[in-house]
Amino acid sequence: MIRTDALEQLPVRTALPALTRALDEHGAAVLCAPPGTGKTTLVPLVLAGLVAGGGQGATGSVRRVVVAEPRRIAARAAARRMAWLLGQDVGGAAGTVGFTVRGERRAGPATVVEVVTTGVLLQRLQRDPELAGVDAVVLDECHERHLDADTAAAFLLDVRAALRPELRLVAASATTDAEGWARLLGGVPVVEARGVSHPVEVVWAPPERAVRPPHGMRVDPVLLDHVAAVVRRALRERDGDVLCFLPGVGEIGRVAGLLGGPRSLDGAEVLQVHGRAPAAVQDAVLAGGSAGRRVVLATSVAESSLTVPGVRIVVDAGLAREPRMDHARGLSALTTVRASRAAARQRAGRAGREAPGAVYRCWAEADEARLPAFPAAEITVADLTAFALQTACWGDPDASGLALLDPPPAGALTAARAVLAATGATGPDGRPTDRGRRMARLGVHPRLARALLDGAGEVGARRAAEVVALLSEEPPREYGDDLAAAWRTARRGGDAYAARWRTEARRLENAARTALAGGADEGAAPRGGEASGPASWQERAPRDERRRGGAHDDVSGASGEREAAAHPDDAVAGLIAALAFPERVARARDEGSFLMVSGTGAELGEGSRLRSARWLAVAVADRPVAAASARVRLGAVIDEGTARAAAGALLTEGEEVHWSQERGDVVARRVARLGAVELATSALTSPDRGLVRAALVEGLRREGAGLLRWGAEAECLRQRLAFLHRELGAPWPDVSDAALLARADEWLGLELDRARRRVDLERVDAGKALERLLPWASGDAARLEELAPERIEVPSGSRIRVDYGGEQPVLAVKLQELFGLRQTPRLAGGRVPVLVHLLSPAGRPAAVTADLASFWQEGYRSVRADLRGRYPRHPWPEDPSTAVATRRTNARRP
Repeated sequence: MIRTDALEQLPVRTALPALTRALDEHGAAVLCAPPGTGKTTLVPLVLAGLVAGGGQGATGSVRRVVVAEPRRIAARAAARRMAWLLGQDVGGAAGTVGFTVRGERRAGPATVVEVVTTGVLLQRLQRDPELAGVDAVVLDECHERHLDADTAAAFLLDVRAALRPELRLVAASATTDAEGWARLLGGVPVVEARGVSHPVEVVWAPPERAVRPPHGMRVDPVLLDHVAAVVRRALRERDGDVLCFLPGVGEIGRVAGLLGGPRSLDGAEVLQVHGRAPAAVQDAVLAGGSAGRRVVLATSVAESSLTVPGVRIVVDAGLAREPRMDHARGLSALTTVRASRAAARQRAGRAGREAPGAVYRCWAEADEARLPAFPAAEITVADLTAFALQTACWGDPDASGLALLDPPPAGALTAARAVLAATGATGPDGRPTDRGRRMARLGVHPRLARALLDGAGEVGARRAAEVVALLSEEPPREYGDDLAAAWRTARRGGDAYAARWRTEARRLENAARTALAGGADEGAAPRGGEASGPASWQERAPRDERRRGGAHDDVSGASGEREAAAHPDDAVAGLIAALAFPERVARARDEGSFLMVSGTGAELGEGSRLRSARWLAVAVADRPVAAASARVRLGAVIDEGTARAAAGALLTEGEEVHWSQERGDVVARRVARLGAVELATSALTSPDRGLVRAALVEGLRREGAGLLRWGAEAECLRQRLAFLHRELGAPWPDVSDAALLARADEWLGLELDRARRRVDLERVDAGKALERLLPWASGDAARLEELAPERIEVPSGSRIRVDYGGEQPVLAVKLQELFGLRQTPRLAGGRVPVLVHLLSPAGRPAAVTADLASFWQEGYRSVRADLRGRYPRHPWPEDPSTAVATRRTNARRP
């Protein structure tokens, strides 16, 4: 029995006529409606012709409608809500509403409205691009900019353009940021539905103590303590249920503990809503009807996709989780960020859905303007490997022909395509191989698909599927960081995660058997490459370990799989993790510290039972802000044989000649490497001369030209040349360190050909070598002594060395030796006067001048008056410009 009263109360009804007209005229539309208006539940029923609306009755022709939701919990909730409105059971024999999510399908022959996740929709589009029998598709919550939703929209636009122009498409958004979607869909109308919005009071509740900003997955416990305190405050100050937004499952669990458990918060029931919560808990929260007050701790799933009845108060921690990809290190993980202003509005609106309410924001009002306007589009920040496989299977490997709101970053897409090529999913032209198409149908990340296909042949489909199921959804933290131990915990566990894990493992097992039955892998990489299965793994595994085996039997009945089931859990878990993430295979440096073959360091937490491992397959890792190494969150022990087999594409062996910064010398050796990890080394007795020469030049670049022998004459020559280059330019050479190293072959070629190590460079006479840079070809070299003489002869007959080390050449000479010299000596063809440092008879500075004529006339008198009393035996003539210069005292003069 249709619940007509409930349907008529949904505010979106007023927008249905405009939506119907837009679809009739354009075939597509953007529906912008606030949460709670009924866009997710009423619109599909009207489009299917199951209820009246949009100017049509429910007696018209029935159409089949697919509704795509970004999350499984939202898909199930939407289907249940629509079935309730129709007075039916979801997926029943006569039920017209059903749902399909990964691992669960409840739909029957009478189903005409099916709610699916966007991932399921993508799988269907790949199998059946025409979506035969489907009349309309509703992309719900498209404003959240999930990658699957963006991809599905692009594929659907292709389908409408080339195959099914009659296919109706509705992009439903809960925010007013709908113009971009309207342009993407070809300039279609934006239909707005006004919600029944009750006033929501904003209460600013910043922490009194300083809170460290989030980094990685870490949230400052001070903030969580504060959020729990704000929840208690809200319960005291207001009536109604509390909906508290937190970034993740871990934070929800901590705040629940701070609130005292399910029933000890002043009689209020504490419930947790997130993707991992048991279905019964999710249903209880969404059903409402509790006799007492409730505190619902939720992740962002409750922002717009779900309706939580009874809520009058929202407590917003102001944080969210978004995916991030570190392409340089191959690390992909969720990271904690400040929630956007759009998300904050969405969350606050939950308090005013049914009556006036209040939102307690756990940040200062002054911080509001610094929040990002909208959440980052996932395509711009996430790992694009799965996206790249989807587009390759769709026939557009570089995604250049897809209608996307944001184009994929070129670097991220290139990295993703490299992973696909290495796993054998795509060929040289970027097109999918048969293997790649089978990988795409498995419904997991391509890395995990590779591990499932290649691992199943080694350890059996069931065991491979069980480990891949663990990797596809990271186990709870209480399971620990040991993948094999987490596997054993999941087997015997009775919690919600273990139940979901078993369901997913069965699905993957069946999918693997189906994929492997499809025939040989046409696109598999050559043996030893990343995509090849580790054929030598069984041979390399210690015989006693193979004999020890495990108690978990495979159900295939095949003798090969029974034999594979004999391998211990630790070895199986390590193999599957290494196949999925070969560049994260790591060898120990110190206890708890590892080097991954990608070159990134990895650290285990204190107390981890993996700390003593020699080799590790890192399954899950993140890199805290400002940390030099990644932090291992989930890993498995492996041996070197498994490491070599799984990461075979990174195995190299050859001669290495380089300058070692640690040794400060040339190192020549033969090295076997697995990526950045050295497996074995031996010294080279006769290294390639070209490599040695390049290593010596590298040493010079690192340590500078000072590595050579620079005597006084060499330094003087370099300074003279530097002076001429500065004052005259070409053809006089630049002799700075950078310039000398750039022309090392030109002036050090002979010495580099003879040298083999550091000591040989230290013997090189830099001055002799430097003479090769003099401008001999132009003939200017002969003028060196004229333009920048090493010494200048003064009137006394002495030859005084010129110091070219400063900005201006300096001539330091005793004052009496310059008597009779009327003008300052000039260098560089008369361009530059020397700076004369006039010394006392004892060689101490007395005066400095670059203009002798002026000094004799003005400065000399005061110097003479000061010095002649102290040095009476030296001449101090009245007119020094006409006096005879001397190096002697008066008593010794002839």
